[in-house]
Amino acid sequence: MSGHSKWNNIKNRKGAQDQLRSKVFSQLSRLIRAAAKQGNSGDPKSNPSLRLILDKARAANMPKDKVQKAIDVGLGKGDAANIQEIHYEGFGPGGVGLMIVALTNNVNRSSAEIRFILGKFGGSLGSPGSVRYMFTRNEEGEFVATMQFPVSDEDKAKLAELVDGLREFEDVEDVFVACDLPEGGEE
Repeated sequence: MSGHSKWNNIKNRKGAQDQLRSKVFSQLSRLIRAAAKQGNSGDPKSNPSLRLILDKARAANMPKDKVQKAIDVGLGKGDAANIQEIHYEGFGPGGVGLMIVALTNNVNRSSAEIRFILGKFGGSLGSPGSVRYMFTRNEEGEFVATMQFPVSDEDKAKLAELVDGLREFEDVEDVFVACDLPEGGEE
């Protein structure tokens, strides 16, 4: 019976339970932050989505201090004052230029996550200025990509089918100019 101590069994069991609880708490914390930010209120009486998530947090025995911290971050109090907008430039599969705008309170974590996601799908994080020349920023503050590439007459019919979501679509001499809206964007 060597190696089978009661203390070791309790330690391993508790470690596994704590790991699962931590994962649930982080998911609930993310949902609480989003609900508080969306409803512009940390009061569950005036924010029904926050009330629903707080009920789930109580069912999971989430500590009150963690709940309050998540609400404060969602409302922009405390550590949330450090949230900043960062621009990352990268390349997607096939060398497509990407301009990534991120809001974060931890620059190191965000850059590591973006580098991981790009690498996972065959892209890479570029150096500052590597793709910025391909983008312009409009009045609303969104980045608009202006791509120019020559188009033959046969391809114009095929490309006309792809124009539905484009903001600007013009044929200047032998160059085709297209400006795309960001995902979910409308004019």
